[in-house]
Amino acid sequence: MASPVLEIDGVTLAFGGVKALNGVSLSVAPGSITSVIGPNGAGKTSLFNTISGFYRPTAGAIRFRGEDITRKPAPQRAALGLARSFQNIALFRGMTVLDNIKLGRHAHLKTNVLDALFYLGRAKREEVALRAEIEERIIDFLEIDHIRHAPVAALSYGLQKRVEMARALAMQPQILMLDEPVAGMNREETEDMARFILDVRDEWGVTVLMVEHDMGMVMDLSDHVVVLNFGQVIAAGTPAEVQTNPEVVKAYLGSGHGGVPEVQRQAA
Repeated sequence: MASPVLEIDGVTLAFGGVKALNGVSLSVAPGSITSVIGPNGAGKTSLFNTISGFYRPTAGAIRFRGEDITRKPAPQRAALGLARSFQNIALFRGMTVLDNIKLGRHAHLKTNVLDALFYLGRAKREEVALRAEIEERIIDFLEIDHIRHAPVAALSYGLQKRVEMARALAMQPQILMLDEPVAGMNREETEDMARFILDVRDEWGVTVLMVEHDMGMVMDLSDHVVVLNFGQVIAAGTPAEVQTNPEVVKAYLGSGHGGVPEVQRQAA
């Protein structure tokens, strides 16, 4: 088997006396879709914030392609190939779709202040190449050509989530981290996003790490599922293994109930 592209080894994150994460360990295989699920408050977004560098763990280690990145700041992790979206949309609402997406490439640009000031040489070449890639590949891929010049604030919630994914793809990620990518979407928007996630993995070769509450989508898309509860991993395995695990059923539903996915679909 190929070495994991991302390894989380015994990560603990504490805020005062409260442990948001407690000895969490998991690995992400290259070319996979790995989902992290769990009840509200289980520590899923805290885990994402720790992986991407917004939080520094109290204990444990994070390794990306074998390199320890536990102490690296968020911009350096982004430059290495960790890109993410956010649970609460984090776009610049007064800017256009195109300008928001272009910001995703910032970590890779080589232009200095002087180049940018006069817009000559390297700055101009980078801008032309960036626009070509975004307009010919990313915008076309996500089917948002018709809104490229629209201000983000004028878009529906579902389209804003798609733009945020586009900005993450502009970062040229090796791992695309999606924090609740279909939260708040209707069924048609959810199906579109699921298709994009599969195509990012299959056509672009990008590994996907996802936090999501839509259990139907998680079970349909994922190669591997990790379940958190109260900041600890309580189960991990294939979707079929996880959805029948008694600890998972208990965490979501108490006890004495059927599998997780069916109940979530009924509640949607």
